[in-house]
Amino acid sequence: MIEFQHKLPAMKINGVRCGTYNNRELGFPSILTTTDPKLGLFLHQMRSNIFNDRSLVFIDGKILMTDKNWIRDHVHVMKAMRHWEYDLSSFLNFIIETQREDGQFYELIKQVDDKHWSFVNEDCYVMYPEDNLALVRLELEADIEYIVVEGAVYLYKTTGDDEWLKAVLPKLEKGINYMMSDEKRFDKEHGLIKRPFTIDTWDFTYLPDASVNRRICPDSPMSIMHGDNSGVYQAMHQLAWFNRRLGNEEKAREWEARAAVLKENIFKHLWNGKFFIHQLHLNHSGIDDLEKNRLSLSNTYDINRGLTDVEQSRSIINEYVNRRKSTDCFAEWFSIDPPYKKFYRYESGRYVNGAISPFTAGELAKAAFNNGYEEYGWDIIQRFIKLVERDGTTYFLYDTDGTPQPDGGPSAWGAAALISAVDEGLAGINDVGVNYDEIFFAPKFPVTHYTELRYLTGYEVTKAMVDVRYILTDEGMRYDVYSPAKKIQSHILLPKGKCCSKLLLNGNEVAFDTESVGSSQYLNVECTSNGKVTLEILF
Repeated sequence: MIEFQHKLPAMKINGVRCGTYNNRELGFPSILTTTDPKLGLFLHQMRSNIFNDRSLVFIDGKILMTDKNWIRDHVHVMKAMRHWEYDLSSFLNFIIETQREDGQFYELIKQVDDKHWSFVNEDCYVMYPEDNLALVRLELEADIEYIVVEGAVYLYKTTGDDEWLKAVLPKLEKGINYMMSDEKRFDKEHGLIKRPFTIDTWDFTYLPDASVNRRICPDSPMSIMHGDNSGVYQAMHQLAWFNRRLGNEEKAREWEARAAVLKENIFKHLWNGKFFIHQLHLNHSGIDDLEKNRLSLSNTYDINRGLTDVEQSRSIINEYVNRRKSTDCFAEWFSIDPPYKKFYRYESGRYVNGAISPFTAGELAKAAFNNGYEEYGWDIIQRFIKLVERDGTTYFLYDTDGTPQPDGGPSAWGAAALISAVDEGLAGINDVGVNYDEIFFAPKFPVTHYTELRYLTGYEVTKAMVDVRYILTDEGMRYDVYSPAKKIQSHILLPKGKCCSKLLLNGNEVAFDTESVGSSQYLNVECTSNGKVTLEILF
């Protein structure tokens, strides 16, 4: 039997400090190790970045908690914030409740004198004069409806509230149906979502009036961007999951069938054989001839939204690996590559026209962990740890030489992506039910230098906790998993050059399967749980 050698938390092991004096790094998610506290401190700093952006909005007699007052940013941050935040519902529910009759959602709340409302026509804003606030939809945005569905998934997983789901599901479906039917949003010829020509998912065009015009006009230069379509594809599968949770099997299959058609169109028109092209232009020719070779940040999201199979995912990841070798940038976590010579007022390398982004880094690391590039995923995390150690924080974007670009957006977005990469990628703890009642457990700790650790995650609001203990020895490795799960599907990375001769489940030898993902070897076993599962993998 493989025994744990040390108890964690501990102040020092073999003279090495294992964490901070009062374990301030502990939270959801967090890690304790016998080697060094670097990963734990990194997660703590990312949580701090997110908490620093937490604010309240007072509108229409309501108190809304937002992590930036844009639903896009807020939901991207929910990816990590759901583990500790107590109010995940107020802002999301406000956006759902104020849905326009045709299905369009609004996205941001700004002071009236900020004048975001003046960038669009009257049908895209609502005034709250007593609060001096405006609720606005920047019309050219094509990601809001699927973002709201994603946010609903994060919230529902922490509550399992079927009555809430029954109430909001028709609105969520209406939003996606709007995206798939409105002539401003959907290109019937290609069967894909369209938008005015922007950089990836951003909210401005290249035209001279971009800073004050966020409308869709009859003469707007329109394009099809892969990330909008992978987002709607994911939302369709999430709507299928919601319907299945409520017993609506026929409706679930309808959404899955529609997703299959959308996927076929995405690959037909946007896949270049290696990755997804940046934009397919519809009524204009763009500003250069590089779109088919332009790698934009949503390629990493496309993988994590389930659009690509393992082979296609690895092709995208390999493109980043190869560009890392040839780029003059300090890292390959491009907002877009190659950048435009100039896009609106942004020169090459400035803002999202080629700056380096932590949200790309986080999504790419998670994709790498989950598609057989585990060492590359860990390399990304280690490189980002060094950045955070250098600066004491993370930033929204970085210059191509690594200098921070502190203006232009919230650091919380990237911090959440990096937390998710560790939680759902490296630690591989995936809540496939609600409140971790069913877990897909796919840890990759053997790619790190840690040979013994304790990893904790969960939802603080419901006290649902997953507590993993891990040790790697010459004899084998062991995982103890404490959780609320009744069912655990394990997909466990084996150390390089090792194979499993025997698997002990709670001390009893059981059968298992092995699987190759790229050059990586995994052990697969499914088991029931009653609070604790012990997996001993003997080499």
